[in-house]
Amino acid sequence: MAPIIIIPILIVTVIALSSYLVYKLLLQNLLSKRSIIQTLKKYNIDKTPSQIIQEYHESKGESLSPQEIQKLEKNYTKNEPEQFLAMYDAIRDNEKNKEK
Repeated sequence: MAPIIIIPILIVTVIALSSYLVYKLLLQNLLSKRSIIQTLKKYNIDKTPSQIIQEYHESKGESLSPQEIQKLEKNYTKNEPEQFLAMYDAIRDNEKNKEK
């Protein structure tokens, strides 16, 4: 009698856990990145998030490896998506100051 109850509960638990992991590890990153790219397009910014990070740090005099840029992009995408616009503004302001 117990296996009749336990087996469906285990199946549902495994399906729910795997669905949660797929969402957390794959879909959340994809949806966040898609949202950031749409926001950049909305403001007519033709740069990718990784290009913005690289240019921002170069303007500060720092050089980053591609792995560091990727880690920063992932962190900003998950935790601070508004930083991409702030970094772009800083890059643009820095370019305007250099022209003067």
